[in-house]
Amino acid sequence: MGKVAVAAAVVCTAAVCAAAVVVLRRQMKSSGEWAKAEAIFRELQDKCGTPTAKLRQVADAMAVEMHAGVASDGGSKLKMLISFVDNLPTGDEKGLFYALDLGGTNFRVMRVQLGGTIKQECEQVSIPPHFMVGSSHELFDFIAGVVAKFVAKEGEDFHLPPGRQRELGFTFSFPVRQSSLASGTLIKWTKGFFIEDTVGEDVVGELKKAMEKVGLDMRVTALINDTVGTLARGRYTDPDVVAAVILGTGTNAAYVESAQAIPKLEGDLPKSGDMVINMEWGNFRSTHLPLTEYDQSLDDESLNPGEQIFEKIISGMYLGEIVRRVLLRMAEEASFFGDSIPPNLKIPFILRTPDMSEMHHDTSSDLKVVGKKLKDILEVTSSSLKMRRMVVEVCDVVASRGARLATAGIVGILKKLERGEKERSVIAVDGALFVHYTEFRNCMKSTLKELLGEAASDRVILEHSNDGSGIGAALIAASHSQYLPVEES
Repeated sequence: MGKVAVAAAVVCTAAVCAAAVVVLRRQMKSSGEWAKAEAIFRELQDKCGTPTAKLRQVADAMAVEMHAGVASDGGSKLKMLISFVDNLPTGDEKGLFYALDLGGTNFRVMRVQLGGTIKQECEQVSIPPHFMVGSSHELFDFIAGVVAKFVAKEGEDFHLPPGRQRELGFTFSFPVRQSSLASGTLIKWTKGFFIEDTVGEDVVGELKKAMEKVGLDMRVTALINDTVGTLARGRYTDPDVVAAVILGTGTNAAYVESAQAIPKLEGDLPKSGDMVINMEWGNFRSTHLPLTEYDQSLDDESLNPGEQIFEKIISGMYLGEIVRRVLLRMAEEASFFGDSIPPNLKIPFILRTPDMSEMHHDTSSDLKVVGKKLKDILEVTSSSLKMRRMVVEVCDVVASRGARLATAGIVGILKKLERGEKERSVIAVDGALFVHYTEFRNCMKSTLKELLGEAASDRVILEHSNDGSGIGAALIAASHSQYLPVEES
């Protein structure tokens, strides 16, 4: 019995030792893998770095590209499109104006009564799929029919002076080549539309023909995009608004330029002396931009490789996707989520920026929101607190880079305008990224102070300007009304 007991004890000891070795190996493996994950994160931090000096270089590069873009077409990565909007609202506009906002599978029609306060009514309509791929007259006939019915429901709160024609601002969020305030030929359809006979045609002309068919007497006063509309919306309530920035799914900027500073502007200078420039700043590119391997692969796999680089590192369409690519590399090279890679982590764009924002804003002690997002979206069944903290840090690096670069772009606009430190300069900003991603917005504001200094930054205000594509379009119709010369004479 003694020998058996001794043998059993030896076997048990050996088993315990073997188990200890397995645990130790697992710990060593886990420790090694965590070190790899940390190394990947530190590399991300380094490559996404935006020190003050680099941001100033980006701002200078933006100003240089702006100068080149207003000098000649094709002279810059920035298109610097002439909007033909040369009168912005003053806040004194009065009367009834309409807006039509066509930018996707839905469109909005709105009426706005101006005069002290803004009264508005709006209707949103889904476009039947067959109109998105049919003929031009079918699409515009459908839209004109909806507008006519909406006008017919004009209530007592909305007053059109006798003998006046209704006027409309048309926000058209597709690529157009604009030739005047109220005309522009369609370059190509996007967002699921494919109507061949509209390409190369004046979209305002198509709308006018359709409105005439339904007996709607309405003048299309202006063809704009949402960024120019955001600028108008901001200027209506604040005369110090000098530029507008959209930070949403995509990004763009527009600003008020002195007409004399636009060499490529042909014909007589506008009486106001100003012209709104639509920068199309999403296409900005510079060697000073801090790009990573994740940005490169995202761009390579996109529908427009080599284009919209600035947009791909600062806008809501892409921030969540960049985070996903970082986490995928951690999973592949450092077993970040365990021995197997969550299948959903391999699906492009499955992690949206709103989800990233919620994780970034998680203030619970156990980062419960992060754990739930990882489980619900990526199907990561269990995650440690250490892992969740790493995910939040990745979100912070990607969002901070985007916010700081967007701010550098704004400083570039102010440099181009040579705004003095003592001048109050307001930037009208709209878009879900700016409005709903608090960490992103706060980072922009702190970066302004970093770049301009405490005193100067107090004179530069980022101000939310909502609904440029609706109310902004109606305001531009008002500031360019055909009846203004009559009232002024």
